[in-house]
Amino acid sequence: MVSQKVVIKNPTGLHLRPAGILCKEAMQFKSLITFKFRGLLGACVKCGDEIEFVCEGEDEAEALKTLVEAVENGLGE
Repeated sequence: MVSQKVVIKNPTGLHLRPAGILCKEAMQFKSLITFKFRGLLGACVKCGDEIEFVCEGEDEAEALKTLVEAVENGLGE
């Protein structure tokens, strides 16, 4: 299992479109991927909030790297 915290950078947070992009990225991997926000499975995540990805499985390191990069690049916004 690997995990990493990352700060949401896109100005509108994780609304439908960027969440869809994040989901599309996650679906490429075989690993179980979750993220936490304030100790909960995420909802109402805004710009500047910190989330933690948790990836577990055969491609966990690659999955984590890809998802962190997607968030750091603004999730298409």
